[in-house]
Amino acid sequence: MRGRGEGTVYQLPSGKWRGQLTVETDPLTGATKRIGVSGESQKEVIQKLTSLKMDLQKGSFITPTDITVSEWMSIWLTEYMRPHLRLTTWDSYETMIRCHVVPYLGGMKLKDLRSQHLQRMYNRLLKEGRDDRQGGLSPKTVRYIHGIIRGAMSQAVKSGLIASNPTAAAVPPRKEKKEIQPLTTEQVLCLLEAANGDRYYAAFRLEFMTGLRLGELLALTWDDIDLASHLIRVRRTLLRVRDHDQVDRKTRLIFQEPKTDKARRVLPLSKELVRVLESHRAAQDQERLAFGPTYCDCRLVFCAPDGNPIDPRSFTRRWERLLQNAGFPHVRFHDARHTFATMLLEAGEDSKIVQELLGHSAISVTLDIYSHVGIGLKRSAVDRLSGFLSES
Repeated sequence: MRGRGEGTVYQLPSGKWRGQLTVETDPLTGATKRIGVSGESQKEVIQKLTSLKMDLQKGSFITPTDITVSEWMSIWLTEYMRPHLRLTTWDSYETMIRCHVVPYLGGMKLKDLRSQHLQRMYNRLLKEGRDDRQGGLSPKTVRYIHGIIRGAMSQAVKSGLIASNPTAAAVPPRKEKKEIQPLTTEQVLCLLEAANGDRYYAAFRLEFMTGLRLGELLALTWDDIDLASHLIRVRRTLLRVRDHDQVDRKTRLIFQEPKTDKARRVLPLSKELVRVLESHRAAQDQERLAFGPTYCDCRLVFCAPDGNPIDPRSFTRRWERLLQNAGFPHVRFHDARHTFATMLLEAGEDSKIVQELLGHSAISVTLDIYSHVGIGLKRSAVDRLSGFLSES
């Protein structure tokens, strides 16, 4: 005879034993929810019920649910993350989950997800994670996916769907430091000479003199540039995102505020750069008059011939064509930003100033990215010290 709250135990016709324990009671209807356990002996079933009871008392008991990983990731994205994330970040999360997490783990019950399942997925993504299965994802991307899953599982624990976070025991790939490819001063001069007369010449020159991110460059308006005071204000960025509210999920261009406060910054313009921008504005005015009344006057500093924003992908293709015409190997447009920073640091500029010009959130980001320059400066410092000691 078992006491109240200890559950019931009985033997089945097959000879096995069965036990049941009330885990919760609806305060309005009085209806109870019971959990059943089975075993080969009465003793085994009693031990399982005792363990269940202890979990209930500690608050660590999780009511079993049949929700799948795919269903939970969708709920987490829509209800918990969408109200708080920037559109571009949410779009990135959705893409990673849809393209990489759901195909591997989506059909699995959330309660059954274990660290070994995640580990196998990470290993497969590194080996054959690309859409065409002809190669793997980068360690950086797999670490990013790991972070997304970790956030979703952390919320599942808080919501009482699982007892522990399975990502805690999974090991994502180590972070790999990607070598940057800054151009030399001679290469920059050669590229600018090749770009002279190009419709986007001013944009290329402004990039090498300010190190703006591509989205920041293409989002600039004439209201952001004070030619009289030789200043430029970075206040927004241009991005292409997927429109999840549409059935066809097509992408569209949007303007949005920078990600961090440090990215909102004021940059100085040289006299030479002011002259380039003044010439560019005069040419743009002529272009607007020639286009006629259908011209979209968005006041963008760099725009398409009809005045509309330039698609970042189109601008990148123009950059690649410039490289090809100048006889250069492939160099990302973002490496022009790296070139700007590298030239400043090699000239002895303080790293804190470089951080502020680039709009990095912390100086540690600048020092980490441009550590190769730091080694050169340290070597120069040691050589100077050696010279002093030799003289003495």
